[in-house]
Amino acid sequence: MLLLLPVYQPSPDRLQALSAQFDQVVIVDDGSTTPVSVPGCVVLRHPFNLGKGAALKTGFAYAAREHPGSAVICADADGQHSAEDIRRVAERVEQTGRLVLGVRRVRRMPARSRIGNAVTRSLFRAATGRWVRDTQTGLRGYPAGLLDWLGSIPGERFDYEMTVLLRAARDRHPIEQVPIATTYLNGNASSHFGSVRDAARIYRALLRFVVTDR
Repeated sequence: MLLLLPVYQPSPDRLQALSAQFDQVVIVDDGSTTPVSVPGCVVLRHPFNLGKGAALKTGFAYAAREHPGSAVICADADGQHSAEDIRRVAERVEQTGRLVLGVRRVRRMPARSRIGNAVTRSLFRAATGRWVRDTQTGLRGYPAGLLDWLGSIPGERFDYEMTVLLRAARDRHPIEQVPIATTYLNGNASSHFGSVRDAARIYRALLRFVVTDR
């Protein structure tokens, strides 16, 4: 299992604390003003900020090339995801060979995350007929066989992860869901999700799917 951490302006302490608990860690530094360096980790760097989707695809390409056959677990490095939950998602990927989502408890989300997730969850179900409890989770596991497919999916920013789920539904890839105990630090203040701008990208992805892909 390879842990992939896409980061932008991360907290060095949180990043190092999480990465130190795993043997194989790839960090994609998406153009941070202070370049990331973590002992024992592979760090791939974008020269400027390209977006979370671009960072994930850089990591997937590296994993497919350098670690063929390894599942990839993607997590946020802002303190939300515990090592225990990351391992639980990894175990489910290994057991099933399927795409696995770590789904957060809705009642424990900050208000902006709770409302946004409720809307996108309902729209996703209307568009695909599939029930996904947490369409915005950053903790996701992918078997090695999906890495090339992931690289072919359009999107460079936060809309990419929604498009992955939409395409998974379209292409009939099973989606497993594992409950996780997400921790929010300072009301999730460290998140780089721009509520209006990034939400608009996500809703455009949903609309595009309904009009052209479904």
